Amino acid sequence: MLRKFSISASALVLAACASGPNYVPKPVSASAAAPFVMAQGSTIVSDSQPSGNWWRLYDDPVLDGLVKDALAANTDIRVAVARLARARASLREERSAREPQVGVGGSAQYGRLPGPPLPGEKRTDVQVDVGLNVAYEVDLFGRISRRIEAARGEVGAADADADAVRVAIVSDTVRAYADAVSSAERIAVAETIVALLDRSLALTEKRHQIGLANGLDTARIATLRDQRRAEIPLLEAERQGALFRLATLTGRTPRELPPQAAQRTSTLRLERPIPVGDGAALLARRPDVRAAERRLAAATARIGVATADLYPRITLGGSVGSSGAGLGNVFGANPLTWLIGPLINWTVNRSAARARVVEARADTQAALATFDGTVLQALEETETALSAYQQALSRREALRGARDEAETAARITRARQREGDISSLELLDAERTAAEAEAALAEADASIANSQVDLFRALGGGWES
Repeated sequence: MLRKFSISASALVLAACASGPNYVPKPVSASAAAPFVMAQGSTIVSDSQPSGNWWRLYDDPVLDGLVKDALAANTDIRVAVARLARARASLREERSAREPQVGVGGSAQYGRLPGPPLPGEKRTDVQVDVGLNVAYEVDLFGRISRRIEAARGEVGAADADADAVRVAIVSDTVRAYADAVSSAERIAVAETIVALLDRSLALTEKRHQIGLANGLDTARIATLRDQRRAEIPLLEAERQGALFRLATLTGRTPRELPPQAAQRTSTLRLERPIPVGDGAALLARRPDVRAAERRLAAATARIGVATADLYPRITLGGSVGSSGAGLGNVFGANPLTWLIGPLINWTVNRSAARARVVEARADTQAALATFDGTVLQALEETETALSAYQQALSRREALRGARDEAETAARITRARQREGDISSLELLDAERTAAEAEAALAEADASIANSQVDLFRALGGGWES
């Protein structure tokens, strides 16, 4: 007898293996893990690992507070966190299948007995039934374990999705703040240009009155002045729009945005090299890559779930109960009834089950392709952001040279005007040219700030805290 039991137990151990393939993470290729193409030989980035709280590199306490508020109160983050909580609850539900399922039932019916009554017997009475049922599924072929594995993968994907939302919200918050302050700086430059043109127009009108200029000169300067003045409302609308967007990102109404969010008037600048790491660290850090990898793991586990349906499902169950006329008979006079034994379910026509296996394998192939595509997209976005940042810096360097040359010309013109070699109108024109060059440089600074945000967002940091 003992020998037979040992043989049976060994058979159960051999059979109790999870169906379907075991998930093995796909290794990252050498080319994907290598340093970035646009970072090689570059002095504007470094190969050290990027900081999680990258926005602190700007050393702006107001920005730090706004990002903190966005991480705590943004509505999109709240939605992502709720979805993560739902995925974790689903995992707990799947894990509960490993526990015995206990159910308690009871019923009471009032009715009339058929036939003539026996002496002392009531024609009508209450029939009461109570029972306790226990069932436990023996996971011989890993159906439950694979379902738990799939749910665990979905939890990891939901967790990564929440991190991806945090990355996007942090980036959008910094971008909105950068847009607001750069618009304020460009407004100040535009107002300076308008003031210079007002002075130039006033001087030209005086020259026209004494016959040293004509009406065409006056009309041209007035036209240019009005064109530059018309740009200020557009810049002001951009600034207000950025502030309203900043309020929404931080979970506030526009009226609730703190006043200090609108106080800075100089564009965000970061002169130090940006740490970017390499491809291997990027793919391990990017939330969308982690989410795609976890969904691939979940899809692989569902192949095992579908495969397990090809085999018998064995449930050990038992019940105990009693019935009688009235509660007194149930819990006192009548004896208990009980049953115990296994229940085997096995679908003979397995065409549908085999079709589900094929479906699960196809879903896994799609998840693998999605993962590969996400890896390629992550590398593409990072390289593109690096290239755009480098080109934006090169453009600013060229515009800075133009601004410096315009300022030098303005200084020479002032000196010549003091000596009486040239007129005041020529001086104002030189100053206006310098101011225009300053406006172009301010626009380039705003573009660089946006390029930095794009690069930090592509690097995938900002969620670690």
